[in-house]
Amino acid sequence: MSAGTFAPAPGAAPLARQVLAQAGMETRLLLRNGEQLLLAVVIPLIVLVGAVSAADRIGLSFDDPTVDVLTPGVLALAVMSTAFTSLAIATGFERRYGVLKRLGTTPLSRGALLAGKVGALLIVELLQFVVLGSAGLLLGWSPDVSVVGVVPAVLLGTAAFAGLGMLVAGTLRAEATLAAANLVYLLLLAGGAVVLPASAYGGLGDVVQWLPSGALGEAMRAAFNGEVPAVEMAVLASWAVVGGAAAARWFKWE
Repeated sequence: MSAGTFAPAPGAAPLARQVLAQAGMETRLLLRNGEQLLLAVVIPLIVLVGAVSAADRIGLSFDDPTVDVLTPGVLALAVMSTAFTSLAIATGFERRYGVLKRLGTTPLSRGALLAGKVGALLIVELLQFVVLGSAGLLLGWSPDVSVVGVVPAVLLGTAAFAGLGMLVAGTLRAEATLAAANLVYLLLLAGGAVVLPASAYGGLGDVVQWLPSGALGEAMRAAFNGEVPAVEMAVLASWAVVGGAAAARWFKWE
């Protein structure tokens, strides 16, 4: 073949390139959506500022300074809102409008689609941590960061909630996904030990700490207190495996 002559080379791109391309597209879509930004940044920011400011008036008291307890919990809430609620709603409507059906005709597998979405979530979560962490510092937060605790907790929490979010979005109708994702978000916000520590729930705390919300909240509080939350990370890893496997098994493109 002479120089400068091209020949077709049909075939799928390498898996890593597929995942990177999908992650880039998902990130752009998330950042352009006002509703997703509301869930990702505005609501957690309101919860942080409101809870810290009103803690004394509503009877919240902890052994450590209130802002040091609540800020890691709000960061965990931000992960949950992005990795579960935003992801489930966005994916549910992509499925309804046929976007996922068209992706299903490409070489992109369910696993690669989930990996691409998780990659986008991590980028958005980094932005969330910058905004919410800065707000916490302005409110007087003094974290003792354990990097080997924070990073795995965020990664495992993201994987756990992303798998569950994809499972909901891939098995329910879009309207049902919207209702279910928001309902679960509100229930876990109120009673899932994500913002408040499990000890604040009395005897119920022994149960909710095994939920992905409770495990992530406790892991973040421990990691920002200089500890490595091994038990909580094991719980999150279990949820990540179960949620990811269930999503890969039952997710429907249409």
